[in-house]
Amino acid sequence: VQLQASGGGLVQAGGSLRLTCAASTHTFSNYVMAWFRQAPGKEREFVAGITRSSGNTHYADSVKGRFTISRDNAKNTVYLQMNSLKPEDTAGYYCAATRFGVVVHVSPSSYHHWGQGTQVTVSS
Repeated sequence: VQLQASGGGLVQAGGSLRLTCAASTHTFSNYVMAWFRQAPGKEREFVAGITRSSGNTHYADSVKGRFTISRDNAKNTVYLQMNSLKPEDTAGYYCAATRFGVVVHVSPSSYHHWGQGTQVTVSS
């Protein structure tokens, strides 16, 4: 499956952005989906994930209450709504997918498909 992320940009602290990840597959509902981010010089870190049927979501503590992950299986798309953005949210954001397991995985090594990334920059 190929993943195409979009929606990044430059925003002031306190602002909002909505990231979109479109998947090129007819079996999108079989995939657990997640968003990761990576800032320069840092390791890739888990941000949010969602199970196949949207029954369960999981968030990193650093974004809990500010970010919301959702998916539309009819459109083969997963979203990340980011509110109350902070300068420390600045990073490249990547969507990821895996067909294995039924829970959200927080380790990047659990995901087999990755999008190309979209840059989010939050100014203070």
